[in-house]
Amino acid sequence: MQLPDGELGLWHNTGKVPARWGRAKMASLKEILEENTREGELYDRLGRDWVRCYACGHECRIPPGQAGVCKVRFNRSGQLRVPWGYVAGVQCDPIEKKPFHHAYPGALAFSFGMLGCDLHCAYCQNWVTSQALRDPAAVAGMMRIEPGEIVAEAVRQKAQVVVSTYNEPLITSEWAVAVFREAREAKLTTGFVSNGNATPRVLEYLRPWVDLYKVDLKSFDDRHYRQLGGRLGPILDGIRRIHAMGFWLEVVTLVIPGFNDSDGELTRMAEFLAGISPDIPWHVTAFHKDYKMAGPPNTPAETLLRAARIGREAGLRYVYAGNLPGRVGDLENTRCPQCDALLIERYGYLILSYNLPPNGRCPSCDAAIAGRWPARFAGQISDRPFVPGPGGGASRLRILSS
Repeated sequence: MQLPDGELGLWHNTGKVPARWGRAKMASLKEILEENTREGELYDRLGRDWVRCYACGHECRIPPGQAGVCKVRFNRSGQLRVPWGYVAGVQCDPIEKKPFHHAYPGALAFSFGMLGCDLHCAYCQNWVTSQALRDPAAVAGMMRIEPGEIVAEAVRQKAQVVVSTYNEPLITSEWAVAVFREAREAKLTTGFVSNGNATPRVLEYLRPWVDLYKVDLKSFDDRHYRQLGGRLGPILDGIRRIHAMGFWLEVVTLVIPGFNDSDGELTRMAEFLAGISPDIPWHVTAFHKDYKMAGPPNTPAETLLRAARIGREAGLRYVYAGNLPGRVGDLENTRCPQCDALLIERYGYLILSYNLPPNGRCPSCDAAIAGRWPARFAGQISDRPFVPGPGGGASRLRILSS
C-alpha cells in the first residue's frame, strides 16, 4: 500500500494514525518494517529455503515469505531478515525504574526500543510497541537512526547506562549489539530488560556486549505461560544461563491477583531463584489494570508484603516491592543481609540516602553486598523518566512505560 507522504510522516513522528487507514495500517506497517531490516546473525539455513531462528526460545522454523512468532524476523528467499536502523521510542530513565537496584544506583539509563515481541501478554504496559504487528490499535512512532546517534544522545544526556527495552530485546538482538558496540566505545554500561525467553546461542552472542540483564519471571505455571504465548521451561533455563554466564541479573515478578499470587506459586518462584543464588535481587511489583486485562483488581500492598516475606523465607537476601512507593515499609530499601544496616534508602525511584562504599562492602560489618557498584556515588540526574530535550535528535519520540 502506498501512503501519502504527509500521513506517513505523521505516523513516524507522532504515532497518530489517520482514522481512514483502518485495516490497511497493518499491511503498511509490515511493509515499512520489512524495508528497515538486514540479514540476521542468529539463524541456520535449512533445506528448501527454510530457516531456523535462534533469537528466542521459540526457535522458529520459518518457511520462505513468512515471519516467526515475533512477527518482525522473517524469511526472504532463504535469508533471515531482522529489524535494523530505527527506534520506536527512547526515554531517559532512572536505573531504578528498569528496575536495577544493585547496579549503579542513581545512574541515568538511556532506554531505547523497537517493535515486536515473542509473547502476547494481555497486561503488557508497552503494548503499543510490543504488539504493533498483532493489534491494529497498537501504533508507535518510528524514527530511522544509526547506532552511533543513539549513543551520542545518551552521552549528551549524561547517561551511564544504555538499555534495550520497551519491546522484547531478544528479537532485536543484532540491532542491540550494534548499539552496544558503540556504547562500549563511549565507556557506557549496557543492559537488557527482557522476558528471559532466551536460547544458549543468543546468550553467547550477547555476552560480550551486555552487562546487566533484567528478566520478568511472570509465573511458575506452564499453563499460564502458554496463555501468554510462551513456555515456562525456556524461561527457567534462560535465567539459569544468564546467571551462570556472568551477566548481572535481577528478576521481576508482576504479582497479579488470581493469576500468580498464590502462596504456592510465589514460593516455587522464590525457591527456584534462591536455588540458583540467594544474591539474585527479586522485585515483586504491583499489577494495575492495563491493555486487555481489566478483570483482576490492582495488587494491594499487603500482597507484595506477603510475597516479599515468602522470598525471604526461601533464602533470598534482597527482596524488593515496587510500584507502590511509601506503602511497602522497608521493602524499597537495600539493607545488609548480615547486620541489617541501611545501605540505600529509596522512595520510588528517588534515592534518599546512599551509604555503600565503592568496594561494595557493608560499612558496619564488612559483608560483601552483591551488585555492580560505582566507584563514586554522584547523586541522581533525575528521579523520574523524561524524554530527551530540545535539540536532541530523539526528542520527537513518545514517552513509553517501563
